[in-house]
Amino acid sequence: MSPKRLRCSVVGCNNEHSSRHLLPTSELLETQWITFVYGLRNAPPILHKCIYVHAYLSWCSFTYRKKFFRELLSNAEKSLNDMFVRTYGLMYVKNAELFKHFFSELRRYYSHGSNAVNLDDMLADFWTDLLERMFRLVNVQHEFSDSYMECVSRHMEQLKPFGDVPRKLRLQLTRSFIAVRTFTHGLALMPEVVGKVSTVSSSPSCVRAAMKMLYCPYCSGQVALKPCKNYCLNVMRGCLANQADLDTEWNNFLDAMLGLAERLEGPFNFESVMDPIDVKISDAIMNMQENSIQVSMKVFQGCGQPKLNEAFRTRRSPKDSGFPGRFRPYSPDARPTTAAGTSLDRLLTDVKKKLKHAKKFWSTLPDTVCVGERIAIGNECWNGTAKSRYESVVIGNGLANQVSNPDVEVDITKPDMVIRRQIAVLKEMTSRLKAAYIGTDISFVNEDAGSGEESGSGCDSPPCDSDGDIYFSTPAPAKPRVIKIQADKQPSSGTRLAPFSLALAVTALLLALLTPHMR
Repeated sequence: MSPKRLRCSVVGCNNEHSSRHLLPTSELLETQWITFVYGLRNAPPILHKCIYVHAYLSWCSFTYRKKFFRELLSNAEKSLNDMFVRTYGLMYVKNAELFKHFFSELRRYYSHGSNAVNLDDMLADFWTDLLERMFRLVNVQHEFSDSYMECVSRHMEQLKPFGDVPRKLRLQLTRSFIAVRTFTHGLALMPEVVGKVSTVSSSPSCVRAAMKMLYCPYCSGQVALKPCKNYCLNVMRGCLANQADLDTEWNNFLDAMLGLAERLEGPFNFESVMDPIDVKISDAIMNMQENSIQVSMKVFQGCGQPKLNEAFRTRRSPKDSGFPGRFRPYSPDARPTTAAGTSLDRLLTDVKKKLKHAKKFWSTLPDTVCVGERIAIGNECWNGTAKSRYESVVIGNGLANQVSNPDVEVDITKPDMVIRRQIAVLKEMTSRLKAAYIGTDISFVNEDAGSGEESGSGCDSPPCDSDGDIYFSTPAPAKPRVIKIQADKQPSSGTRLAPFSLALAVTALLLALLTPHMR
């Protein structure tokens, strides 16, 4: 059967041709599918058809964003190389390795930070090396020893041969690199936190309460009876009490991310620093060329008169000294674009929208579950004992409030340590984001200075080729990451569910846990 004619029958299905978000009516198959989709275990032995499963938590989105910034670096290097070959010709080609090393070190700093590259020292070495090479070129009639060139380098601060460009570029590169590195680490942290929190098991009292809420009406033959909304809220707030305690630090983390995003749109804009870096370096070179006579005279006064180059006297020609011509500005329209096909501003707009949407994510999970067709309002609902109004007061979110929960027994003296650890991780990351906001670098402990990639990046097989969401569901991308399972039968009918989200994952896990208890 052609994939275009298939229909989905599992929660989280994002087939580009159809997405009905249905579960099988068979309880056994439903439990097997839930275990497969959420637990990544074996697929059910009986399959309805070809199923396309799109993971709600995708690392591909983070990899896409990292690729965007790396391509900005690559485009800047290509632009500089193209311009300098055209402008300076052979003079540049003979010294091209200096600029190649410069961009290589920038890439290493982007990937591994100050653990691998001291940015201040790297930039100082670059300008020193460039000064030595240019000083020899503009004074080709003289012969310079290594010790003489060391003297030239020592006087660089007083000479300022490149004007104010080195100081400004150092400040711009430092602030923008720190900001973009910390921001991408923040993006990477979001799926890590969600992934680790999703491994937290439900307590036995939560399983009992959920079983009572979902299945006890069956005993009296009221299979269509749904739980009262407030009853559902109390059960879910009891089951998700530890998760709700993430909310404060989660929101602080998101506020810090949004603040840094604004910096990246303004004074710390990575794209606006890297895009014209060729112009800035060329301005520095032309400044040195224009002031070469004054610079040389100051050097000769401070370091002594150098020897004349005897070889230069015998083969002197107009092409042997100076640079061939002035820098010709490059049209912005001719600059290469990233493969992502977007600017940093558009990328940040998209990310900021998702970050704002994630505010209060953990504390609102019970409200996300207890809505729509899953609950009933008024007297026509299951209150835990009968078909009647639910009279108990709705308790608040968080572990401390569960001491008075009438439906779920929660030991408030034993907080979940996995979640407490994630709270600490979020707090630490928030501190780094706030430091990056003012241009201060805090090294990431787990960064490996030896490899060429950041740890924890990328997806497992199949390869990352989609722009999936960072933390929960959005409309399916054009090329979703899929797990394809082939079978022959048509799907059975089922109950329509809301679009896939972490809240549904929690509900599905509860159902999976409850099934063994009912047997």
